[in-house]
Amino acid sequence: MLQCRRRGNCGCDTALSELAEALYDRYWKERKIVDLNEAISLYCAAVGLRPLGNPKWYLSLRALALCLSDRYQDRGELANLKEAVTLGCAALQLCPPGHPDRCKSLNNLACDLGIKFEKYPDIGELEEAIELHHEALVLHPSGHPHRFSSLHHLACCLRYRYGNLGVVADLEEAVLLEREALELRPPEDPDHTISLNNLTCYLEMRFVKKANMGDLEEAIELYHVALELCPSGHPDRSTSLQNLTCCLKDRYDNQGGADVLGESMALLHAALELCPPGHPNRGAVLNNLAGALRTKFEKKADKCDLKKVIELSRAALELHPSGHPHRFASLGNLAHCLRDQYDNEGVLADLEEVMTLGHVALELSPPGHPDCTSSLKDLACHLTKRFETQLDIRDLEEAIKLHHAALVLCPSGHPHRFSSLHHLACCLTDRHAVLGRPTDLEQAAIELLHAALELCPSGHPHRFLSLETLARCLRARYGSQGVVSDLEEIMVLGRAALELSLPGHPRHVASLNLLAYDLRTRFEKQANVHDLEEVIELLRTALELCSSEHPHRLISLQNLAFCLFARYGQQGGAADPKEAAALLDGAVRTHSLPGHANHRAADLDKAIALEQQALQLLTPRDSDYDTCQRHLADYLEAKTKDSSQDAAPSSDAPSVTC
Repeated sequence: MLQCRRRGNCGCDTALSELAEALYDRYWKERKIVDLNEAISLYCAAVGLRPLGNPKWYLSLRALALCLSDRYQDRGELANLKEAVTLGCAALQLCPPGHPDRCKSLNNLACDLGIKFEKYPDIGELEEAIELHHEALVLHPSGHPHRFSSLHHLACCLRYRYGNLGVVADLEEAVLLEREALELRPPEDPDHTISLNNLTCYLEMRFVKKANMGDLEEAIELYHVALELCPSGHPDRSTSLQNLTCCLKDRYDNQGGADVLGESMALLHAALELCPPGHPNRGAVLNNLAGALRTKFEKKADKCDLKKVIELSRAALELHPSGHPHRFASLGNLAHCLRDQYDNEGVLADLEEVMTLGHVALELSPPGHPDCTSSLKDLACHLTKRFETQLDIRDLEEAIKLHHAALVLCPSGHPHRFSSLHHLACCLTDRHAVLGRPTDLEQAAIELLHAALELCPSGHPHRFLSLETLARCLRARYGSQGVVSDLEEIMVLGRAALELSLPGHPRHVASLNLLAYDLRTRFEKQANVHDLEEVIELLRTALELCSSEHPHRLISLQNLAFCLFARYGQQGGAADPKEAAALLDGAVRTHSLPGHANHRAADLDKAIALEQQALQLLTPRDSDYDTCQRHLADYLEAKTKDSSQDAAPSSDAPSVTC
């Protein structure tokens, strides 16, 4: 269009521009694309009639760019947006610093670059948009009628850059800018609601990054305010309901509370009622409702909830066909639900569908796409799950490759960097367990997991996980290399993990047992009786917390018995071997509980070994000696009977005719 032939001007350019402006105004009132198309044609003609030196030429360029940008948003044709950016650049060049209309040209071009980035991410263009918005903001001081627009759009672009580069300073600035923008619009102004929702979104993002409950509580409070501004019948009420439920889910994840989950479910059901079949937001509500039900399933493990979650997720995916902006989210939600079902039922078809969905999601988020990192990580985790099931090393190799790619996209400060470091380290540790490559363990334990722990300071929700994982990798390296410094670091990590897993924590007993194991290892190396005393104390505490069916009761019984016997060897005394024998006898009974094992072959061998160990700790004069002997005889007899039954021919075997 810039190459249109310029003819002699007889005042037609002004008439064309005025008519184009009138058509553009009517388009905004009636939303008829024919008016916008005609306005674009007239503005193009006006540009052709105005020579380069015409003082109004930049006005025609800017107006034409604005129309093309609107047509892109109406029709989604990238060519319109690209041309709008080209024209906007030309218009800005005609408005140098000090020009009275430079502000408008800055703002329009910056907005078009921001819109383009949303669909076709180019960090260079986003950087340019931020620079232009910053300049426009300086030209819109306090009291200027366009200051709200500059604040709001600059905050949006900074949020985009934070999402891609993870620089916390961008998010902090976005919060400050949107707070000021919110104050410039009264509650009855439509822009007030937009600014309110954006500020709440930024606060929620900052909570995810910094785990500051103050940000989350303020976000929930602001979403309640936004909901009050959208009473029954308001077109944005459904969106406000959904936004509030997202924050309530975060609160539930951090603090628990059935009332919080119940409120979230009620709000989502209300939102779904406002989005009947055919409503453009129905798919998003179905996705969110499925997510809330999945949270409920994780808490109560009700398979009916999981079936309903999968049903809702499939319905949402059907409403988000190829090309839909929410298709990526729907693919991910369904994949995670099917993976939950696989974990519960073990049906391989579910896992294979998960893999298919993961590959499709990755295809929808190529390098440069804002969701590329999460696509890489999700697919890598699915591959790791299949490796755990089928032990195909190719799945693990591909998972490691994907995690490496994700880590490259998560530089220092990126909100997903911890997750990328942690998952890659776990995969490398798994490969070390299979292939025995020392470099895998070195990289996982020393580099990646130490880096991950640095991202989890005191109070961080992932600190316990990071401590436990790093200790496990160092424990493996100590077992293969025997470096004493590793053992000492393991002790420090174990004590820190135990402090974070207080009584009632699901990993409290495991933390007690692991720290006891590490202390016992150091005792065996250094023969420090203080370590042994602490081991016994920790194991007694763990045993008190283990019911007869607790999965850790058997190991607690065995470990405590062996440590008591070790103390007897160090210090003497009759009480320790008797208590140890009783514990081992208890371990036998624990091992033989229904549901603990199948009472065959290996289980009987284990029971016999434990009972023999108990007898070695007793003398014929001890009161428990006869009981242990009787138990041992029973297990030996059972083993003999099993051997006889295995050797006997089956009654169902076909007869042989001579």
